Amino acid sequence: MKIYSLTGVSGTGKSYQAPSFMAEKGIDALIDDGLLIYKDGVEAGVSAKRQKTKIGAVKTALFTDDEMARSVKEKLRELDPEALLIIGTSDKMVDRIVERLELHPVDERVYIEDITTYSERASAERSREREGKHVIPVPTLQLKRDFAGYFMNPENLMRKAKDVTGLAQEAIKHPSMLLHRPKSGENAKTVVRPTYSYLGDFLIHDKVIKDIAGCVGAEIRGIHRVVSVFENTEPDNLKIIVVVDLEGEAKIWEVAEAFQKRLTEVVEDMTAFNVVSTDIEVRRLV
Repeated sequence: MKIYSLTGVSGTGKSYQAPSFMAEKGIDALIDDGLLIYKDGVEAGVSAKRQKTKIGAVKTALFTDDEMARSVKEKLRELDPEALLIIGTSDKMVDRIVERLELHPVDERVYIEDITTYSERASAERSREREGKHVIPVPTLQLKRDFAGYFMNPENLMRKAKDVTGLAQEAIKHPSMLLHRPKSGENAKTVVRPTYSYLGDFLIHDKVIKDIAGCVGAEIRGIHRVVSVFENTEPDNLKIIVVVDLEGEAKIWEVAEAFQKRLTEVVEDMTAFNVVSTDIEVRRLV
């Protein structure tokens, strides 16, 4: 396995440039901020972007946790990639990662200045400093479970909200709009705003889920009214129970099933919460 390193000052666009560099060099595996990524999929590790402090993020990126380092080492042996790219802020950091993962020394060192222009690096730094944005070189859907509750997709949100009246405006009012999903051609990148950034913690108000359920109910034929919504608002383990009244002529099972499926889809799309169950209770026929 040939090992490459890509180093540069934090915020200069290393993770953003990684997919293009890997495609050019034929590299199929990547170590970046605590994650082992193989062919656009997260295979092992924990993202440093999930940590609540910068110190915690650094420790995660350096694989200081023995169990985490062990799992990544085992997965690397299992995958046996032809080439591996390690991203770091310095050669010293990369060498520390190499040591923790018990790899052989780096074969080829590349620096961000070698593959980007000054203006590209300056633009990346402005994005990091002013907006707290960090890039993870993996498609958004691959990260959904690891970052449940941290993401939103503003462009997709606005487009889909045309079919769910008022839903977009309600969501925008709440601090849940935390994800920018890349445009076409940038499918191997996800932009996030980590908890440890100056933006602080990210939460989605309980009312958001209730409003979504009400709007989705209004678009399902046979739903007379959404009576109440119960949920635990846990990003990684969201459970929803909705009580509804149906129209008198409605086919109970079919309507409830359609509402259940649509509600799950919309909640996951607009909040990025991981919905593990959506239960529909039909109270009465009106």
